[in-house]
Amino acid sequence: MSDKIVHVSDGDFEQVVLKSDGPVLVDYWAEWCGPCKMIDPILHELADEYDGKLTVAKVNIDENQQITARYKIRGIPTLMIFENGEPQGTKVGALTKSALKSFVDDTI
Repeated sequence: MSDKIVHVSDGDFEQVVLKSDGPVLVDYWAEWCGPCKMIDPILHELADEYDGKLTVAKVNIDENQQITARYKIRGIPTLMIFENGEPQGTKVGALTKSALKSFVDDTI
């Protein structure tokens, strides 16, 4: 598993995600979410494959209510790509690795 994934909270979301020099893929997830656990290994693979081109971050929705409300997260997993402080794309639900790579490649 990659150690390149950043765990983000309400307190550091702005610094880590919105002020990032490059694109950031944010995974909104929860401990109790089965589909979230299914895509976790894929996110670790992407963090390795896109190292230096994309930051992969995770936000636990149960522990970070402000971010969850701000971006109107209703279903999980929700994957959002941020660039220049703005969301550039959103996908809801567990994606295959190829679908997730296509989402990233088409967005960044």
